[in-house]
Amino acid sequence: MTSVSEETGWGRLDGSLLAVAVEVLRHGPLPRAELSRRLGLSPGSLTRLTRPLVDDGLLVEGGPELQRSTGRPSVPLDVRPTGVRFAGVKITADELFAVVTDLRASVLDRRTVALPGRSPDDVVRSVAAVVDDLARTHGPVAGIGVGIAGLVTEHRDVVVSPFLGWTGAVPLAALLGEATGVPVSVDNDVRALTAAEHWFGQGRGLHSFALVTIGAGVGCGLVVHDRQVCGARGRGGRIGHLPLVASAPGGPCDLGHPGCAQALLGTGGLTAAAAARLGHPVTHAELLGLAGAGDPGARTVLDDAARGLAQLVTAVTALSDPELVLISGEGAELLEVSRAAFDEEIARIGPGQDPVPVRIAPFGFTDWARGAAVVAVQDHVRGDAPVG
Repeated sequence: MTSVSEETGWGRLDGSLLAVAVEVLRHGPLPRAELSRRLGLSPGSLTRLTRPLVDDGLLVEGGPELQRSTGRPSVPLDVRPTGVRFAGVKITADELFAVVTDLRASVLDRRTVALPGRSPDDVVRSVAAVVDDLARTHGPVAGIGVGIAGLVTEHRDVVVSPFLGWTGAVPLAALLGEATGVPVSVDNDVRALTAAEHWFGQGRGLHSFALVTIGAGVGCGLVVHDRQVCGARGRGGRIGHLPLVASAPGGPCDLGHPGCAQALLGTGGLTAAAAARLGHPVTHAELLGLAGAGDPGARTVLDDAARGLAQLVTAVTALSDPELVLISGEGAELLEVSRAAFDEEIARIGPGQDPVPVRIAPFGFTDWARGAAVVAVQDHVRGDAPVG
């Protein structure tokens, strides 16, 4: 059977040819003059590189677009429309959120299914079943991307996944590849979401940005010099246990750290701090509601967390100098209540400096699943899918 990579030609590209094709995929359709400017290539060099891509049908010439100045119209280049599809799956402790996308990660369909259990066998069977269900409607997929909270190495193995209770390397890509017969790429869910924003979202066109997520855990994705920072060992962006304060009001995190980011900003730490201050337990949603209504105790808890978040963001920006910081996850809503405390702390830490723009990005589970699909798209076009 002919593989999708062979049909589309992406698997054969490398070097400058791949750079041209990826630039058109991410930003196209693009006139040749604009493509030359973006890649720093002379018109002659670009013509030599694009001719075989057009001849092979990987790129196509679109309709004429008039240049801003008078003169001949510029014919933009775009990727060839194909029926190639990708599946993306976000795994939580209890459910799977799955999507099927096209090459540019436009979501065509989605599914939500309950996990029957948290063992690797349960997860593999459930993911294979939901991908098969999507493929029956939309045709075979060229790749499967999986996003999971935890430590993932080489787009292959899940070393630790606290929410599923996995410890020790689980070769999830290999297990799913065997079950489906499709190339599989597994990544940390925050890094996968960062990949989607980098190529097709709010980070597209930026040379650097950071994505900080706050929920049950705290994570970070980074793009520097238009390249996502995600080492093969999977440790990049693991900021949840960075120390922020001497001790968090809600007590230490689950690893015993007294004032780390997760103890201060994670939903468990926030609700524990709220219970201690208010004298009775509250849910995360109740805490946000009370603070929004003006309850002083709840507001103090969120203001303290917002100042801790400002310290975390300052540390991230000091190391990577991003053009934009996105804050997401269920805990990001604290900024809607305590943005003033956050901004004041940012100003206190770096007086006289122009602050980096910080934007709340309310991603849903479909967005997280789309992020996983983008990891599969990236490995597909680069020829890097670990299982085939």
